[in-house]
Amino acid sequence: MEQNRARIADQGLGLAAISYDSVEVLKAFADRQHIGFELLSDPDSKVIRAYGILNETVAKGTPQFGIPYPGTYVLDVNGVVTGKYFADDFRVRDTAESILLRQFGLAPPPSLPSQAKHLKFAPVGVTTPLRPNQRVSLAVNIDLPPRMHVYAPGVRGYIPISLTMVPSSAFQADPAKYPAAMTLRIEVIRETVPVLEGSFSIVQTVTLAGAQQIEPLLDSERNLAIEADLRYQACDDRECYPPETVRVKWTVKVSPLDRIRAPEAVRKK
Repeated sequence: MEQNRARIADQGLGLAAISYDSVEVLKAFADRQHIGFELLSDPDSKVIRAYGILNETVAKGTPQFGIPYPGTYVLDVNGVVTGKYFADDFRVRDTAESILLRQFGLAPPPSLPSQAKHLKFAPVGVTTPLRPNQRVSLAVNIDLPPRMHVYAPGVRGYIPISLTMVPSSAFQADPAKYPAAMTLRIEVIRETVPVLEGSFSIVQTVTLAGAQQIEPLLDSERNLAIEADLRYQACDDRECYPPETVRVKWTVKVSPLDRIRAPEAVRKK
């Protein structure tokens, strides 16, 4: 969140985090990590309970009881929740960049486009380091020339565009999200079919594995390669061309988990 604070502010949004930790613990963390936004202390978990996000899988009487399921709410100026990003696993967190992409359509700058047959494509990754167990949304921007289209998911009898992740123990992938299709009457085949034209993006969200699984897969600079196959069949108003498959690659940097605890004197007992 801190690394994307300026981008968040550019959307007219404020930013605050709340936890069951004491003011002293939060200050120690903020000083160490150079956090510049508000960290709010809810030591009795009253606000956490009011929002219905108390993690009741934690045993009562333990120092950890009172933690919430971690997540992010997006509120409008009237305090109405317009977005909610939570996971059942307390270790899993959506990154700020992913929320900006999925909630507001704001993506980091894409890589330089690559030329494939009948289209250009450019991976859109992340600009800040990730950590194990984080959920991150990636994208691929696609640009078709004028009078060219590809079949959209849901088409019958033809090959739709698809983004299929290359399997890896480094992450688990959600289904890819495609833009809304338009319907097009193609006189050559005398059919009306769902297609995509012009410029559009496919969004792919993945959840990184835990540190034990992901560490052996990083290179010497702690980079992780994430790959997918983009398959499509391009057509113009005269003919459809043979299907094509191109490899899309994102490179993300993964930082180690922050395992430094607060000073012992201020820890929960």
